Amino acid sequence: MRRLFMTSAVLAGAGAVSAITTREVLRRQAAVARAVIGKPLGELAPDADRVYKKRLGDRVELVLLGDSIAAGLGADDERGTLGSRLARGVAKASGRSVRLTTVARVGSESSVLGEQVADLPANLRPDVAVIVVGGNDVTHRVPVSESVKHLVGAVEELQARGAEVVVGTCPDLGALRPVPQPLRALGSRASRQLAAAQRVAALDHGAWSVSLADVVGPFFITNPDEMFSLDRFHPSAVGYKRTAKAMLPSVLAALGEQETGHVLPFGHQAPRAVDDVSGRAPTG
Repeated sequence: MRRLFMTSAVLAGAGAVSAITTREVLRRQAAVARAVIGKPLGELAPDADRVYKKRLGDRVELVLLGDSIAAGLGADDERGTLGSRLARGVAKASGRSVRLTTVARVGSESSVLGEQVADLPANLRPDVAVIVVGGNDVTHRVPVSESVKHLVGAVEELQARGAEVVVGTCPDLGALRPVPQPLRALGSRASRQLAAAQRVAALDHGAWSVSLADVVGPFFITNPDEMFSLDRFHPSAVGYKRTAKAMLPSVLAALGEQETGHVLPFGHQAPRAVDDVSGRAPTG
């Protein structure tokens, strides 16, 4: 029995040392990744807020919330941002003018979404709000339950303003080549776990969900030189063009701009309460 206890103690000690060693390796890898990525783009995204296709009238109020992807960091100019791309896509497909209001900020975690909603003009009644957030939650190791709680709060506040909400779930951080293994694999798993929780929360609370890992992730993995900006972390103008095109079906569906019976593409899901009786696609 004494030998058994001694063996157990040795194994427990070895496990503890292994865990400490693993954490230290990951800490060093994270430091290396931060040094490699740096901040060559700064922390201010191009300002794309304005009215698009004003002459069309019947204006759509589009707002963007979230992190650097929603803000458009990495685009060469305002026309290359996610917001500008979405606004022009909505205007072209709907035949309506679109006013873009962006309160997304570089570096934001989900915990900041409430502040971003509060930053919207008090008299603004958005028709559709697009939220893209989660990457910073993963890199800062925010618990999934906490991230989702803040997301749900923002969704409900936006709905109280009369907005339909489209959530672009957390991208797959496994596409970030500057991040070494095994940190990249762990980031990929954590980001997918958060994305899955965001999808469920969005659908359960009446929002639309777009899986960015599914609808654009493969393009970033197979064509990194084209899809990423010079920091190899944020999308390029081409990456934002592809992302906006991929998200547009859910944005148009949320606005009621799709034909009756239209089925959303793979990676898109309508809210739980929406079915094909309303002319929108059922959930998958």
